[in-house]
Amino acid sequence: MSQTSHQTTGFDVRPVTPLTGAEIHGVDLTRPLDEPTRTAIYEAFLRWKVLFFRDQDISPDDQKRFAAYFGEITQAHPVAKGLPEHPEIWERYADDYRTRSGELDLDQATVEPPREYYGWHIDITFVANPAKASILWGKVIPPYGGDTIWSNLVAAYEGLSPKLRGFIDGLQAVHGGNRRGAYQREETDRRKATGPQVAVHPLVRVHPETGEKALFLNPGVVSHIVGLRAHESQKLLEVLIEEVTRARYHVRFHWEPHSIAFWDNRCLAHVGPVDYDFFDFPRTVNRVTLTGDLPVGPDGFVSHPLEGELFN
Repeated sequence: MSQTSHQTTGFDVRPVTPLTGAEIHGVDLTRPLDEPTRTAIYEAFLRWKVLFFRDQDISPDDQKRFAAYFGEITQAHPVAKGLPEHPEIWERYADDYRTRSGELDLDQATVEPPREYYGWHIDITFVANPAKASILWGKVIPPYGGDTIWSNLVAAYEGLSPKLRGFIDGLQAVHGGNRRGAYQREETDRRKATGPQVAVHPLVRVHPETGEKALFLNPGVVSHIVGLRAHESQKLLEVLIEEVTRARYHVRFHWEPHSIAFWDNRCLAHVGPVDYDFFDFPRTVNRVTLTGDLPVGPDGFVSHPLEGELFN
């Protein structure tokens, strides 16, 4: 079959949980997709928030082509380099996560975690326009272990009491003030060139396409809530972090070689691999991200940079 042939609609959407995540079967991402298929995939993406594809032995160009159907592809990362021949692709290894875990100094963190939260995050919220979506491909996957977990931030917001939701609807938080060890080895040279990057975001984000309200909280990156005293900020963040990390909002994905996860960074937080400290297998994943817009809160507040510039 020629390289220019198009995959047509007719795939299966198989939900993983009643709330979040669905597997897509019957799509070959080594081939271009026609418009009806792209539209149907995107509708499933907005409904389920993270989509999983199995057995996709794709090339870097295939991954970028698939990503480009749904938005503008960014460079690999604001402070880390991509692959030499594909600067849009960020290649990550299991050893990177182990190094970051070892470098974390919780004694120096602005917010003391109320529980085991380290690793939970929304991608690159230290810039004012965090990525719209991420597409992660499993290049080298261990025979067991290395799972990723996503938390539905719309459900986490809705799980709060109405009075608390009304209170946080008008709050903002600073992202980037307490990043300890993240990407430390990779970012040294680029950090010298770009300088620090810090942004202020609404604590609750209105999804620009679905209109849903999501708790826009990045546990490892938020330094404080604007306008609150330090102890008030810390206690409220503890409550909200605990809500984000509750298992009832989660979907867990067991990776297999050549699997893909495609998730909405505007309404999901994630953590993974969750057990990297306990296995010695190689694990390599390649990530592409899509340019995001400026988050907007229920009160109309629009995110903006405190230090650094927008990411595109």
